[in-house]
Amino acid sequence: MSKKLIPIAIAYDFDGTLAPGNMQEYDFIPALNMMSKEFWKSVNEIAQQHEMDQILAYMWAMLRQADKADIRVHKSDFKNFGKNITLFPGVSDWFKRINAYARSKGVRLQHFIISSGIREMVEGTPINKEFKKVYASGFMFDHNGVACWPALAVNYTTKTQYLFRINKGSLDVHDNSVINKFVPKDQRPVPFENMIFIGDGETDIPCMRLVKDQGGHSIAVYNSSKRGVKKHADQLVENDRATLAAPADFQDGSTIDGCVKAIIDKVEAAARIRGV
Repeated sequence: MSKKLIPIAIAYDFDGTLAPGNMQEYDFIPALNMMSKEFWKSVNEIAQQHEMDQILAYMWAMLRQADKADIRVHKSDFKNFGKNITLFPGVSDWFKRINAYARSKGVRLQHFIISSGIREMVEGTPINKEFKKVYASGFMFDHNGVACWPALAVNYTTKTQYLFRINKGSLDVHDNSVINKFVPKDQRPVPFENMIFIGDGETDIPCMRLVKDQGGHSIAVYNSSKRGVKKHADQLVENDRATLAAPADFQDGSTIDGCVKAIIDKVEAAARIRGV
């Protein structure tokens, strides 16, 4: 009789975690003939003036500035903007490698994005196919296929709801029938103890803390080419918000590679001891 596969989920932030910088800064903002600092300064001003959520402010600014610059904002255009996003070392083949390792341990590994970035841009990246679900800020498109309104805005506090969706198996954002329903812990598809959250910034702290407090593991990553960011990641560990800190390097043999494999081993061993 074959062993039951053990479910493990890895949820990733995107900007600063799987790719350096903000995704809008690769092709979208340059297409507006704006500097990144200029764009984000305007976003902050809009948010302050209207007492507006920062995510909604930047999404509105994207549409307004694109209109002023006569830049197309169809869904396919956003996907094209996502094609040239640079990924951190090892990310492109990370999923194939870690999935193979998980299978060798009798683990069913699923990957999710939980990001304040743009969903349609993530969908344009070569790694989009690796994710069971992409939870990121996204646009609504009119009858001409043009972005006209935010469909979903994911900020630092709303990020945590998607962990509960993964935990309970309620993956569709428009369906709240399961997410608000009481489900005994032993009947949830992916226990929090079987979750790993990988993020880099302030917006990831609630997710890091939730996963860690519920018995899972949180990894704070940092871009080793930037000064001062390692100290911030280490501080998250010291403040008991993250399990460990590591460079944003997903290559075979890297710190993240070794740590995630160790976590898979730990979850697999615990499940076998419980007789799962």
